[in-house]
Amino acid sequence: MVTIRMARGGSKKRPFYKIVVTDERKPRDSGYIERLGFFNPRAKGQEVRLELKQDRVDYWVSQGAQLSTRVNSLLKELAKEKAAA
Repeated sequence: MVTIRMARGGSKKRPFYKIVVTDERKPRDSGYIERLGFFNPRAKGQEVRLELKQDRVDYWVSQGAQLSTRVNSLLKELAKEKAAA
């Protein structure tokens, strides 16, 4: 099954996550089908914390991809930010 989840990058104690579409059987940081955006939990000031290609997320969900719980919560957070702006 295809899933949309986060793949960890960055150095020790400084995480940086790519939001990717991948086969759920693959390891977390292995190859992926498509990169949809990124999440930087340590963003400060003017740095971008979360960026997603919403149209591609919608496409993959329509094709049957499952969202991980964390990616689902990030999508809800992004929708709230856009609604407030």
